[in-house]
Amino acid sequence: MKIQAVKVQRLYLQVADQLRELINSGSPAPGERLPSERDLAEQFGVGRPTIREAMIALEIAGVVQIRSGSGVYVLKRSGNNLAAEEDHGAGPFEILEARLLIEGEACALAAERLDAQQLARLDTLLQDMEQENLQQTVTERADEEFHCLIAEAAGNSAIATTVRWLWKLRNESEISTHFHQRVRQEGSRPIIEDHRKIVAALKKRNPAAARRAMRKHLQRVIDSLLEQR
Repeated sequence: MKIQAVKVQRLYLQVADQLRELINSGSPAPGERLPSERDLAEQFGVGRPTIREAMIALEIAGVVQIRSGSGVYVLKRSGNNLAAEEDHGAGPFEILEARLLIEGEACALAAERLDAQQLARLDTLLQDMEQENLQQTVTERADEEFHCLIAEAAGNSAIATTVRWLWKLRNESEISTHFHQRVRQEGSRPIIEDHRKIVAALKKRNPAAARRAMRKHLQRVIDSLLEQR
């Protein structure tokens, strides 16, 4: 008996696979628009972030085209059937959800443990973010260092390593990099005021306020990215 390794498939890929099968069957046909994100989320019984990730995966595979402000359209097939869907890595909303859970607690710990030098560095990074936001091409390096520095200030090497790994995943996952490149081109920028509130809570040495500020910031990021078309 031949045994095959069990593979856990990402949720967004399960959705993408079903949509690909529908498109293969001819409905919707090339040129037609897919149902709205909300409608698909209700039909599949998943959240909108999963639908958004499925659309990005299908766009990378050349199955659909995402048109800002218009919707998602089926592309003309080059062969008889669309190729099998590939795993393009962790989805951008999967990563943000993990960051929401972890970075809030890291920020609470940092409020009790960070030193004056780290606080001063956070102020400098705020200024760097403001300058980066004025540039035509945003690298988000200051944003990344800001969040990773807070994780390091938590004084727990496991937390610091995890947060850095999540940012590495964000920058290397094919579907995540594709998504963030698109939203940057559409004008998405780090939210400076949210970062200021995080620093203010840290300066007060208030763990509850720091946790709340970080979680509110990351939830705002998720919500704003979902509203972009």
